[in-house]
Amino acid sequence: MTAKEALLKEIETAPEPLLREVLAFLKLLEARDMPPGLQTALASEPLLAREWSKPEEDAAWKDL
Repeated sequence: MTAKEALLKEIETAPEPLLREVLAFLKLLEARDMPPGLQTALASEPLLAREWSKPEEDAAWKDL
C-alpha cells in the first residue's frame, strides 16, 4: 500500500476536526519550499477571503 492509499483509507474514518488539522499541516509542509512572498500570500488568503465576502465590503466596492 502506498502512502497515498494509506492516507485515503485513514481519511475515510477520521473526524472532521482532525481532517482540518491534517489539511493545515499538509499545507504548511507544502509551503516550506515556496518563496517567502508566496508563503505570505497563501497564508493571508483565508483571512482576506472572509473579510472580502462580507456584504458591507460588496457595498463599499460596488461603484468601482
